[in-house]
Amino acid sequence: MPEELIIRHCSPTLAGIKTGNLFSCTFESKEELFGDIRAINRKLVPKGIRMIPLRLSKGRALIYLYRPTKLFNDLASAAAAAILEDLGYSQIGSTACIAQLSRRLQASAGFPHEIGLFLGYPPEDVCGFIENKAACAKCTGCWKVYGDEEQAQKTFEKYKKCTLIYCSQWAEGKSIERLTVAD
Repeated sequence: MPEELIIRHCSPTLAGIKTGNLFSCTFESKEELFGDIRAINRKLVPKGIRMIPLRLSKGRALIYLYRPTKLFNDLASAAAAAILEDLGYSQIGSTACIAQLSRRLQASAGFPHEIGLFLGYPPEDVCGFIENKAACAKCTGCWKVYGDEEQAQKTFEKYKKCTLIYCSQWAEGKSIERLTVAD
């Protein structure tokens, strides 16, 4: 798995300004994929970041790169916990919730709508997406916004700028370890 793929899709998480990112990659064998994930985790876990596969299907992997501390705080909010409880999540703790999310992803070709909570999206936007069946958003960027449009636009711009800077720094030879902000 090329580190450039991680930089391109996960820069805001590496920078510490986002809870998590998802990206898809191809793989030849599960052994090779898991070896690549272990190698990345050896570099990033000391900085407070973990990478795990959420779904494997026909030579493609859906990879989740996240900050466990941020995720625990996000899911502990009353609004996020209420959404997860309504959807049948039994234990509102990051590890248990990730396992349940992975099972839900494996059981469906699509994405469970609560996945936004695992990416750091505002609970009001995740709830709005679910209640409105993805329609009637105030605006769309990294996610569909149903709440604070102004704040969301600022966040979208911050993520975009971060990704541009990280891609540029990567192209200039900075390593993924140097680009990753420690918790």
